[in-house]
Amino acid sequence: MTETISAEPYSPDPITPVLTANWGDDRAWKITNYERRGGYKALRTALQQPQGDLVQLVKDSQLRGRGGAGFPTGNKWGFLPDNGAPRYLVVNADESEPGACKDMPLMMASPHTLVEGIAISSYAFNAHYAFIYVRGEVLHVIRRLQQAVREAYSAGYLGRNMLGMGYDLEVIVHAGAGAYICGEETALLDSLEGRRGQPRLKPPFPAVAGLYGSPTVINNVESISTIPSIVAGGADWFTSMGVDNGKGMGIFSLSGHVRNPGQIEVPLGTTLRQLLDITGGIREGHQLKFWTPGGSSSPIFTAEHLDTPLDYDSVAKAGSMLGTRSLQIFDETTSVVRAVTRWLEFYKHESCGKCTPCREGTWWLVQILKRIEAGQGQEGDVEKLLDICDNVGGKSFCALGDAAVTPINSAIKHFRDEFEAGYHTPAWELFPYEKNVIYAQPAGVAQ
Repeated sequence: MTETISAEPYSPDPITPVLTANWGDDRAWKITNYERRGGYKALRTALQQPQGDLVQLVKDSQLRGRGGAGFPTGNKWGFLPDNGAPRYLVVNADESEPGACKDMPLMMASPHTLVEGIAISSYAFNAHYAFIYVRGEVLHVIRRLQQAVREAYSAGYLGRNMLGMGYDLEVIVHAGAGAYICGEETALLDSLEGRRGQPRLKPPFPAVAGLYGSPTVINNVESISTIPSIVAGGADWFTSMGVDNGKGMGIFSLSGHVRNPGQIEVPLGTTLRQLLDITGGIREGHQLKFWTPGGSSSPIFTAEHLDTPLDYDSVAKAGSMLGTRSLQIFDETTSVVRAVTRWLEFYKHESCGKCTPCREGTWWLVQILKRIEAGQGQEGDVEKLLDICDNVGGKSFCALGDAAVTPINSAIKHFRDEFEAGYHTPAWELFPYEKNVIYAQPAGVAQ
């Protein structure tokens, strides 16, 4: 909870510092500084309310999952069966989508926002064990989370008899081994249980048979971190922000050819044009060519989509998906072929290999894309790319196959001529890569 939150009508100011309000504070990650801004007051309030009322509050807030799919959070909590089995909360902190950078900064700057959200959420649907599954490479984030959890235990916000109100909760910070596939919720569960991270067949869904075969809620970092502000401000306060079917605020990450890249928190429904106005626009002397509204796994947009409201339904209607709100911005110096090839190399490397369409399809897609990038493409390669995409998308065991083919399909739709130019001209001749770099290199240093 931050001092900027109130139940007052929402201001038209596009900047909405709620989750990010304390990021600029000195040592904002320390519990004393978090408490100084009203931290953990929402937890005290929540523990005095019936658990069912908290679930209903989240439903009334119309909070949709901030991890990509946008599924209503309160509804997900309501799916848990009352079968006597223990319930678990698992926080998916395995942020690893190319271009995604909002959960890691949130956990670094204000880990107690997440910890308080975990405590409230676990109490709401009666879970006594919660796990934070963090990507193993981000050791600095892991250490900060571990410190925050220790501080919360010492202050009585976690553990047995939380705040003397009779509720027990254990929170475990678990470091993964660095596999993109573990961002898929069932692969994450397998990894958490000590097995190789591979997707499970669904149904049953995690809400019915998740961690250790028990009912499990899996939520994104930002989703859970939003819960304290909803408890403090109320459903009406939260729904006063955003648009229909996209209520509240969200952290958008802008990277690439923008003057001031970084994270910015605004209401859902804000457009890229507005975000660029706030962040200084495209780098000087250049113009927007294409961008991703939801990370590399979302269909790319072009300048014609500048005024598309960035909420779940509007973006879907325009032909893409909001996803992780990872806005990668590319100007006219960028080769679309090169960008897509780099993304596909990532997906090929991160495929778990469990199913044939994804394992084989991503490999062949990379071979053809590299050929086109090198100007050695053959007549019919574009059609071959589309045919392979058709045999991977929707036919793989999990969504990684869909994520891999999405940028190819959309890039060919908007920039087919660039791919066909690869039949005779290398991409680095059409778009010299030294002109594409964001930061100038010192003299004598290779690009």
